Amino acid sequence: MGYVYLLFRTMFVESSTLRMAIYGFLGNTPIRKKTIQYILELKMKLKWGICGAGNISSEFCHALRTLPTAEHEIIAIASSSADRAKEFAQKHKIGRSYGSYEDVATDEDIDIVYIGTWHTNHVTLSKRMLEAGKHVLCEKPICVNTEQVKDVFRVAKENNKFFMEAVWSRAFPIYIKIREEIRSGNIGDVQLVTAAFCFPINEHPVWKDYPGFGMLPLIGIYTVQFANWVFENKKPSSVKAVGTLGQNGADEDGCIILSYDTGAKASLSYSGKCQNLNCAVVYGTKGCIQIPDYFWCPTEVILPSGKVTCSLEPEDPSVYVYPNSMGLRYEADEARKCIMEGASMFIFFYSL
Repeated sequence: MGYVYLLFRTMFVESSTLRMAIYGFLGNTPIRKKTIQYILELKMKLKWGICGAGNISSEFCHALRTLPTAEHEIIAIASSSADRAKEFAQKHKIGRSYGSYEDVATDEDIDIVYIGTWHTNHVTLSKRMLEAGKHVLCEKPICVNTEQVKDVFRVAKENNKFFMEAVWSRAFPIYIKIREEIRSGNIGDVQLVTAAFCFPINEHPVWKDYPGFGMLPLIGIYTVQFANWVFENKKPSSVKAVGTLGQNGADEDGCIILSYDTGAKASLSYSGKCQNLNCAVVYGTKGCIQIPDYFWCPTEVILPSGKVTCSLEPEDPSVYVYPNSMGLRYEADEARKCIMEGASMFIFFYSL
């Protein structure tokens, strides 16, 4: 046992490889299963490379620093601007800064890459990092059409690497609680889901002048993923939507109705032109589940039995730009757990 412990403590291996190694070392013995579990629980460190030096990458680094240093380490930051990468590295105390994303792909010390660039780079960077033998956590949206999604998944599979779209909502403890409450039957059969995400940001220069980038991939995606989470990714039998296109040709707002074979429905709305309460509700035949403002990164939920709170801990003195951004730590930790368990890209989104 001691030899196996020392062997795998000094190297980063995926659990599928680990299982094969232990099987060959111990054979089909009664202690093999216990040995595998023992090693999988070791505090193996995940070494991160960051692509993109904008606000979301900065938030992610702040959040990552709240996790145990024995489990996560930021190795390098890359930007299309070497100066910006250097400034980011100094701010976040990162040892290496690169003026090229390719340098992250070729850095042998990096296990996983967080991609926080503009979405137009997501497919290219995801594929390059996967081909270079890195796991990938890519900000949403990963791409703009189904064929691109399939292409990224294909590359991940061919290279036996973990890929995860950073829909951080699903890693929040409150989301897990919502799933448990629905499955328990406490609210009966789900009949209706409502969710709204509205912020007056259309006139901000970043969005106003960026061609083809609408509010659906920016904020509307959270309402759709919430419905998918509640209905456990069941495909709707009908999708209806109306919206408004802005001067850049992209959507400024929208209302979406998803209908399911069971008769259940989801009523979803998003807008970059107005302010809303930004809450979500799951209505069942026996009761409902209410998620207050910031339903996409919640710290509390109101169940039929009362309010449940999951505060963001530990306290972090970092100044965040976006609400509850310290919760980005949950998706980072989930990615690590999936990798340590030898999971594919689908494990967290489809198996809970």
